Amino acid sequence: MLILASASPRRNELLRLITPDFTVDVSDADETLPEGLDAHDAVALLARRKAEAVAARHSDGDAVIGADTVVVLDGAILGKPHGREDAARMLHALAGRTHTVVTGVCVLAGGRSECFTAEARVAFAAMSEAEIAAYLDTGEPFDKAGAYGIQGFGARYIERVEGDYPAVVGLPVHPLYAALRRMGLLSV
Repeated sequence: MLILASASPRRNELLRLITPDFTVDVSDADETLPEGLDAHDAVALLARRKAEAVAARHSDGDAVIGADTVVVLDGAILGKPHGREDAARMLHALAGRTHTVVTGVCVLAGGRSECFTAEARVAFAAMSEAEIAAYLDTGEPFDKAGAYGIQGFGARYIERVEGDYPAVVGLPVHPLYAALRRMGLLSV
């Protein structure tokens, strides 16, 4: 059985592009990061923790996919905002600038693991105070890394994406498909 260790509807939709044959079991893993990790190491660590937490509740024959996404601006990791003020602060910082989005994925199956990261550079348009307030009023920014969702209302503020677009949404489709194939978890 293939298990997605995430409550994210976006990851669920993206995994369905690879296979409809999976279940969801939300991870309760600790998401606290040690000081000094770069974005790639941080998302790889969190993806592994999430997969391991869910794998511990299932049999050895089950394959578990854990994932985590962060936004990086000027070397600082932006996670999910802690309320409206924090979301507004993040949007002000991102507006009119280019940042990096990094997603880590870890697949655990029968004592084997394959973990990787994927990234993209995202150019954000300048935003007025009214645009920031209107976007905050949609409610979309509050459960998203960097306080925006590229697949939702946030798309209207994105000028350009260079790299793995599905990684920005939360699950790099091709690298995951390739990993599942290498591990013998998919036949096609």
